[in-house]
Parts: sequence; C-alpha cells; structure tokens
Amino acid sequence: MKLEVEIAEIKFKNQIIAASGTFGYGEEYKELIDIEKIGGIVTKSITLKPTSGNPPPRICEVESGMLNSIGLQNEGLASFLREKLTFLKKINTNIIVSIAGVKEKEYIELARQLSREDGICAIELNLSCPNIKDKAGGSSQVLHFGQDEKILYSLVKKVKKESKLPIFVKLTPNVTDITLPAKAAERAGADALTLINTPLAMAVDIEEKIPKLKSVTGGLSGPAIKPIALRMVWQAAQVVNIPIIGVGGIASAEDAIEFMLCGATLIQIGTAVFLEPEVLTRVIEEIEKYLKKHNLNSPRDLIGGLIIK
Repeated sequence: MKLEVEIAEIKFKNQIIAASGTFGYGEEYKELIDIEKIGGIVTKSITLKPTSGNPPPRICEVESGMLNSIGLQNEGLASFLREKLTFLKKINTNIIVSIAGVKEKEYIELARQLSREDGICAIELNLSCPNIKDKAGGSSQVLHFGQDEKILYSLVKKVKKESKLPIFVKLTPNVTDITLPAKAAERAGADALTLINTPLAMAVDIEEKIPKLKSVTGGLSGPAIKPIALRMVWQAAQVVNIPIIGVGGIASAEDAIEFMLCGATLIQIGTAVFLEPEVLTRVIEEIEKYLKKHNLNSPRDLIGGLIIK
C-alpha cells in the first residue's frame, strides 16, 4: 500500500497536512507529536512587515466550533526567514508557507523573496482571511482579493510570474458561487486550490449585550463548517483540473475520506489540532486501515469517487 500522493511535482508521504494558523510554525508542537509523520505543514500566514493583529477578545467557542479574529498577527518576513524557517528546514516533511497582504505588491514581494529560500516546497496565498480591516475600518482587503474574480486572477497571475515555487490559492467561502474564483485561479496559473477558509460569523454575550469578539465578527471553524466545505470542494472539482486541498471541520479519517470522495487530493486539519494534537497522525493511521479494509492500494483510488445516482 502506498499512501504517497503527488501534486505540482511535490511528493507528499501522505495526504495529511497541518492547516495554516493552527499549527504555528511547527516548533510549537514538536514535543506533542512526531511532526515528521505528517505529509506537510502550512505555516501561520506571514506578511511583509510585523503585524500585531486584532485586540482581544479574539477567540471564542461556539456551537460545534470556534470563532477567531486573530488578524494575521505575525513577526513579519524578516523574522520568519531568520528564526522560524531555520527550524522548519530541519523537519523531514513538506513546508508550505502561507502569505497574506493588503496590496498586490506585498504578495508579489513575499513570493519573490520566499522563492530564493531552500526548504520551502510551495506557497499558499491566503486570499480569504475575514479578519483584516483596512485603515478606514472597512471590510477586509484580503477578503476582497478572493471575492472578485478579476482581482483574484490578476493577483495570482502576477505572483505566479514572480515565484519559482508552486502556488496554492486558498479561497474564501464568502462568495455566492465558488466555481467562479476557482476557475479564475486556475486560469491565472494556480497549481492547486485550498478550500475552504473560514466563513464570516459572530457570537453575542446576552448578559453584557455585546459581541463576544472585540472585532464583532470573525472566522468560523470546526465541525460546523464541514458540510459547507464539502459542498464547495465538490463544486470546484467539477470545473477545474488542478488538484484541490480540502480543509474545514476535519477531525477523523471519515471526514477526510468524505473530502477525498468529493475531489480533494490533500487534506488539511486545523481546529481539531487544538483539541487533540495527535489527530494528525491518528487520521493517517485510520485512512490506512480504511484502505486495507476496502482492498484499495492508494488513497488516490478514492479521489473524486463520489457516486451521484
């Protein structure tokens, strides 16, 4: 049995990847799990300059999930290259760096500089964070990149031109028709799509009569969004020919296999890691048991295998 899969000429030892924003830069989990057993790590999103993020409270538990409004807090590219990447290079697994910005030129410069570094296999464009406000306090510019197909196409095309690394595009679910940005990203040269990021949501404290998040709204993650993510992965898989990386509420092999049947080649696990860091390695073992039980030689035998009667 072979658990290995390949996309964009990158070989993954298995399909399970730690999702961006929930696994830090790997070092935070080194004492909790054997990181080298998983197929890869998507780093916490980095920006060109350090970002302090949103004021607290910026995380709260909700029914079947959690809300977060971290606001892309990070130490910036220079610190990442100097400190975080040094550790990541020592890990025997694929490293995918998530990048974000509020202007096209920021994404382009991030991709250009990261392409010069060893130890990185791909770049994931975070075009879908719902937690960044512009200077006037309006809606997220990052979110707009993912909601407007023309803007998305332009950005992906320019980043692809400047990058020597494969480009994975993480799409927002906060759109009417996910197939439109999916097709735009493919036309622009994206090597894979990541679906989905967090839907915009909110929660209210009825005793204080205030929002539970300081920023009022935030991104919803966890089991609550899995049906939405499955639907969008399936829809995108019908219209694009590039690989899809499924993410959203995955916490078991059953969840992961549902995403594979709907068309996902790789699987990212995020919020579940907060509750059980070992979920990453457990799901790998459970998928292997499922394949043996059903006399399948590879997880590739499951991808896109959903039967519609």
